[in-house]
Amino acid sequence: MGQVKIYGVREQLQPIRQPLSDAIHSCVVEALQFPHDKRAHRFFYLENEDFFRPATASERYIILEFMMMEGRTVETKKKLIHLLYQRIGEQIGLAVTDLEICILESPAHNWGFRGMTGDEIKLNYTVAI
Repeated sequence: MGQVKIYGVREQLQPIRQPLSDAIHSCVVEALQFPHDKRAHRFFYLENEDFFRPATASERYIILEFMMMEGRTVETKKKLIHLLYQRIGEQIGLAVTDLEICILESPAHNWGFRGMTGDEIKLNYTVAI
C-alpha cells in the first residue's frame, strides 16, 4: 500500500497536476513495482503566504510525502528518490532545489484497507523489494 501527498503553491501546482502525477506514478511503478492501475495521489494546494520554503527554493517548490508499508530495501527507496528527481526535472522542468521528498513507513498491521489490515491482505504486488 502506498499514498502520495503533494504540497505546493496553488498557482504553481494546479497547472502541472496531471503531468506531475504521471511522472510520480511512472517512478512508483518502476522503482516500487506497483501495478499501473494503483495510483493514490492527493494534492494539497497552499496559498503562497501559507507555504514557507527554503531560501534556495522558488515559488515552484514542491514537497512529496510517500506513506507506505515498511519492507522495501534502502536501495529500492533510493532508486525511487533518484527517479523522481530525474523524471520530474525532465518532464516538468523542476529544479532539484524546488523538490523535497520524504518517505514515511509504517508496519503493515498499521494499515487498513478492503476491510482488513495490511498484514492480513493478499496484495497483487510485492512490498519486500
